[in-house]
Amino acid sequence: MAAPSRATGTVRMSADERRVAVIRAAVAEFAKGGLNGTSTAAIAKRVGVSQPYLFRLFDDKKALFLATVEYGFDRVEERFRRATEGLTGFPAMHAMAHAYHDFLGNDTDLLRIQLQAYAAAEDPELRADIRRFWDRLDSFVREVTGADGDELTNFFARGMLCNVVASLDLPRDRYFNDTLSAEGELLSCDLCESPERFGGPPAATPSD
Repeated sequence: MAAPSRATGTVRMSADERRVAVIRAAVAEFAKGGLNGTSTAAIAKRVGVSQPYLFRLFDDKKALFLATVEYGFDRVEERFRRATEGLTGFPAMHAMAHAYHDFLGNDTDLLRIQLQAYAAAEDPELRADIRRFWDRLDSFVREVTGADGDELTNFFARGMLCNVVASLDLPRDRYFNDTLSAEGELLSCDLCESPERFGGPPAATPSD
């Protein structure tokens, strides 16, 4: 743990902590301007370091951009892992749908980083790494749900549609009927009210 500075009483960040701080600052900047429209000077200013220090942590702007993209994919996977703890199959898939909807409502910069990543994938060097991040997430979803084919395609397709709805602030009921609330809150649907779909005991019925 970093020791407080005797002169100021503040805590000095370690190199790893500073690296994470730079990535978080870069997320905010790249989310707005993308790879080509974002200056490293703006990122350095946001985090409070010099540009030379920035390039001590990352080889170049592309390396920093990739770090922010990986950070974004990692946050999605992290949410999926928390949501699916103890679940498999359909219940796990449904829990991830909840988690992703919550992600879109709370992490707009990370949503935009994801979209910027797909745009930047025109560069073959970047494409290989971005595809690796995607494949890692895809592998996790397959592993925890056991899904493949149309079921898996539908899961990711709906996720991409959620991206469009969130980024354009479209009315959610246009595509999802009453599955998503107009306020952008968590999913509320018949599946959530049916414990049998999640492998739990059937709901109690009133006695005569």
